[in-house]
Amino acid sequence: MTNPAPATDSIALLIDADNAPAARIDFIIAELASYGTVNIRRAYGNWQKPELAGWQKVLNDYAIQPMQHFDLVKGKNASDMALLIDAMDILNTKAVGTFCLVSSDCDFTPLVNRLRADGKQVIGFGGKNAAKPFVASCTRFLYLDEESKPSASSTTVRTKRPANQLKQDTALINMLRRAIDAHADSDDDGWAALGPVGSHINNQGSFDPRNHGYTKLADLFAAIDLFEVRKNRTPNGGAFVQVRRRG
Repeated sequence: MTNPAPATDSIALLIDADNAPAARIDFIIAELASYGTVNIRRAYGNWQKPELAGWQKVLNDYAIQPMQHFDLVKGKNASDMALLIDAMDILNTKAVGTFCLVSSDCDFTPLVNRLRADGKQVIGFGGKNAAKPFVASCTRFLYLDEESKPSASSTTVRTKRPANQLKQDTALINMLRRAIDAHADSDDDGWAALGPVGSHINNQGSFDPRNHGYTKLADLFAAIDLFEVRKNRTPNGGAFVQVRRRG
């Protein structure tokens, strides 16, 4: 008999069907498999709407429970509030370590902050129109826009941002520099092991190199000539990164 997954490996998947593409559900489920087991799967919406027909076609295939909520007032829906209430119920009654919110609606930002305050991991999926506060509040946020494409490793990534565009992203460059500085060895010409650097970046907020078009953090660093990446610098192997020295 298989032992149940620990709380930290149990995932609640909550989908705002009005604000998420059904065509990307396979990517969402595959991504969450790296975090644990999706034991709770719910999609919220008014299923009488023809706009949700795409979701209706995939609900059974992925064992997603449709949560019906009629529009109480024309132009408004009650599904967002129902999702929020269910999330709080799950937080207080279920052994769940990770919440996944599929939506581009920034109204869920306070919910994400509340879940994070309780020590829960929150993985967000949404469109590139998702507001920055919502994206930043998540542990990790991945974009579902159609311009994203599958890589050779079957991982969905966005179109690669060219090096000159990456260099102009001041917030990104500063974040990468600070992470290297925090773990650089002053006795080793400023080289820092990539693993701790990646952990440092992830601990700051929502970040994934795939949102910039690179499957790995090492590839993102290598694409920017402000940094240098080397593999197997030590007998123990592993990748290292440093701020490139000029002159």
